[in-house]
Amino acid sequence: MINIIWAAMFIVGVVFAAFHGTMDEVNKAVFNSAKEGVAICFGLISILVFWLGIMKIAEKSGLLNLLSHVFKPVLKRLFPEVPPDHPAMGYILSNVVANMFGLGNAATPMGLKAMEQLKKLNNNKPEASRSMITLLALNTSGMTLIPTTVIAIRMKYGSEAPTEIVGTTLAATICASIAAVIIDRLFYYRRKRKGKK
Repeated sequence: MINIIWAAMFIVGVVFAAFHGTMDEVNKAVFNSAKEGVAICFGLISILVFWLGIMKIAEKSGLLNLLSHVFKPVLKRLFPEVPPDHPAMGYILSNVVANMFGLGNAATPMGLKAMEQLKKLNNNKPEASRSMITLLALNTSGMTLIPTTVIAIRMKYGSEAPTEIVGTTLAATICASIAAVIIDRLFYYRRKRKGKK
């Protein structure tokens, strides 16, 4: 569906530009955006490689294990249907920790693996389980301690203080995560009540 929306927007934009004689501006914008996109990607690769290296060091040193033990009791309460030693819990923990370090791109494969494992726990049913919905809500709100990607973009564009957003990002993502969990629980209990009637 999203592909259709993007294609429709592109076609409407090109037709509009053709009728108003601004195709030259559209062509310039397309090529400049492509060049800018590649430049941003290369800038982000270096930051991602750095933080993935830090994550690897944290993993080898046992820091990730420690963080996993800290968050395990909280995640057990958020995902009561998932057995504590199930592979899904490991992927969920990795996903949450990667999100906390602002590594959304690194967190995505872990989130996908967690969803696969949760689907198996749900007997491969076509509808999402309670745990799958909770993971999606948590992943979308993504509490972030260090917004590495945003800091990298700010550095790329010459920000004088690229890290000044850390405090506000932390506050915003904590609020978003709390709101996501509350809304998730409200809808879950509402569905449960309707099921009993």
